[in-house]
Amino acid sequence: MMWNPPYFLGSVIVPVLGSLCLILLLGSMLGAYLSIRVLRRIRIERDNLVKEKEVIFNYVQNIGETFTESETLDVDRLMQKVLFYALRTTHTSGGAIYLKEDGDMLRARAVSGVFPPMFNLHQFYGGMDVRALKNEQIEEMILNTRLAVGEGLIGQGADFGTPILISKAELDPRVPHYDRSLLNVKSLLLVPMRFRHEVVGVICVVNRVDQVPLGERDQNLLQALADQASLSIYYAQFRAALEEKRRMDQDLDLAKRIQTRLLPRELPNINGLSVYAFNLAAQEVGGDYYDVIPIDERYTGFAVADVSGKGIGGALMMSICRSVLRAHASKQHDPAEVLREVNRTMIGDIYEDMFVTMIYMIYDSETRELAMARAGHDPALILSPDSTSVQRVESRGTAVGLVQPILFDQIIETTRVTLDQGTSVIIYTDGITEAMNDKNEEWGVEPLMRAMIAGREQRPSQISNIVRERVLRFVGDVPQYDDMTLMVLKVDDA
Repeated sequence: MMWNPPYFLGSVIVPVLGSLCLILLLGSMLGAYLSIRVLRRIRIERDNLVKEKEVIFNYVQNIGETFTESETLDVDRLMQKVLFYALRTTHTSGGAIYLKEDGDMLRARAVSGVFPPMFNLHQFYGGMDVRALKNEQIEEMILNTRLAVGEGLIGQGADFGTPILISKAELDPRVPHYDRSLLNVKSLLLVPMRFRHEVVGVICVVNRVDQVPLGERDQNLLQALADQASLSIYYAQFRAALEEKRRMDQDLDLAKRIQTRLLPRELPNINGLSVYAFNLAAQEVGGDYYDVIPIDERYTGFAVADVSGKGIGGALMMSICRSVLRAHASKQHDPAEVLREVNRTMIGDIYEDMFVTMIYMIYDSETRELAMARAGHDPALILSPDSTSVQRVESRGTAVGLVQPILFDQIIETTRVTLDQGTSVIIYTDGITEAMNDKNEEWGVEPLMRAMIAGREQRPSQISNIVRERVLRFVGDVPQYDDMTLMVLKVDDA
């Protein structure tokens, strides 16, 4: 056979070149196909990112509107908005937000969609059959059940402060399982809500609607939303606290005005006797009380009382005590008998941890006799014009509301003294003598007596001013925890 180069080239090289061209063509087509798939995937990723960006933007805008649309802010309503965007961001069918309260407890503040109880039903509700419950009942159970930090998945998320992602929940023993297909958890994601390194709550979502297990991308998105929500929660709670304080301040201001009106606005004119009194409350409202009660043309009652509780509780008890005392004072000229009636009336209504100390005196303007009884109160101080020392008038008695009438009636007694012209009498609460300075020293009874002696020639108003000036100078800027009340009586000179 003879060598034929053209034939060789046509029979060998041309098919090879054709194959190469075909390979190049297929490669080009494959590259184009792969490029189209990659481009399509990129476009899908871009569209998802745009949607997620819109969700986050709408969330931030919506939360901002929530803060500005009204003067008061409902934290539960805010949590419902946060949970709505949490479910929308993660494409999940159900979720809940738990917030910390009382330090180490968690309570659901928002529940949405199909969200099963993340706690042991038998522990909280005995052998309850979840199959017989409606979705509204299950949601109510979740909202009403408090969980301890560290208890179950919810408690662990709050305790550790780290996300919990469970892609195959049916294989995880930590996830509760129920004999109800609607409540089955296929995948679960829980992220902490943190503010300044402190966990304030958790967001938990379950089951993507597209049946795809929850993953790290969902975790990153939900954590970002939870971090934003934590800031919103902090300022919502801060604003709620400010609003609550504003309401309390209004209530306290009203209580203070009411209590001020309970004290005598003007002291009555008493034949042959001058009277002056002052009251300094340690808080907005206090538990001290003084009163001047005209009984008839001849007799006048004087009272100073101290309720063991302070603040609103003390003020309420003081107002009750005032009403009861005034109801019985007009019927008796014996101070001890009046206090017996006061104790008998109040013993059934007074709180177990509260009581009232009181000194009640009745002055006879014809004989200048002063009768007094002490219900566990500090003694009256009397300074005669010709004496160089102050007399403490002691008498038996125990506080109102402390013991039953049968014992109270036996203990309390009336003491009577006749006052000379120019004699001064002081009755007070222990907020005066127990006033503290910056060295934790009490002012005491002796300085009160010296102040009384220093004003012996003065009128009751001036004696009161001397006492107040000296005790306030002693305490300085130190806040006091007890009310100060003082009343001065002085028999007019002839």
